Amino acid sequence: MAFPESPIAEADGSVLVSEIAGGCITRVRPDGTTEKVADTGGGPNGIARLPDGRLVVCQNGGSTFGVGSWPYDLPGATKLFRPIGPATAPLTPQLQVIDADGRIETLTTEFIARNGQRLPLVRPSDVCVDSSGGYYVTDGGTIRGRSREMTGLLYAGLDGVLREIVYPLEMPNGVALSPDESKLYVAETRTRRIWEFGLDEPGVIGSARGLATVPSGGPLNVGGADGLCVDSAGRILVATLGTGGVTVFSAAGELLGAIEADDPMTTNMTLSPDETRLYVTLASSGRILVVEDWMTAAGIR
Repeated sequence: MAFPESPIAEADGSVLVSEIAGGCITRVRPDGTTEKVADTGGGPNGIARLPDGRLVVCQNGGSTFGVGSWPYDLPGATKLFRPIGPATAPLTPQLQVIDADGRIETLTTEFIARNGQRLPLVRPSDVCVDSSGGYYVTDGGTIRGRSREMTGLLYAGLDGVLREIVYPLEMPNGVALSPDESKLYVAETRTRRIWEFGLDEPGVIGSARGLATVPSGGPLNVGGADGLCVDSAGRILVATLGTGGVTVFSAAGELLGAIEADDPMTTNMTLSPDETRLYVTLASSGRILVVEDWMTAAGIR
């Protein structure tokens, strides 16, 4: 697979993933065979199911992929397949929706900032859907030359209007809700910080705190926090760049354990419906790692 991200575990045992470098959404069946679900073009990143069964897609616009030094072009860095530059034929960054027949429509290309301005999406990264049918979106930002755009956290309720609810964040990435939906967790890739936002109601922030920081590691002893998921007990699983693998925290922010992987570009993960199995996207090597009895693998008793 071409730089997989954002796995969704389905009831039939298959897993949906976005292929950012392939510009498509793919179904991976239990026997390892694959089936293309939709050609989104550009760079589909985070995906999630809406209550009506459709898929919402964070379309980041695309990139040029190749083998490059990571994390920096310095002695001791490693060579990985990764984004190495802007797309030659980019799409407009947007949220897309895919229906059961694979038809793709644009939901929006903009959001309403906290000051009331209508602004274009910069580089949508990840998305999670709440029980009311609303959804939270991180706009990951981008670097142009020596300038970097600051972005934040967005929410669309049942009216479908995407509004900014937190700004600024430092390259916001993974986003997930607590089991009772009273808290929202957001990963900042560059700082390795996991934010906890208390919700007074869907899309309304009532409190905020830095909950935890994922460890550094890998080449040059740096890294980042990528995708998130939360189990029914409130444990927070974070795809950990650099070290490679998944870091697990309690709802209180205590480090509980980790699962190692051999790809520093570990981008995301999800749990099976019964929560016994963990599916992890190893993007640079184009694989899905399946971890049976993930709690034992993470050293959690």
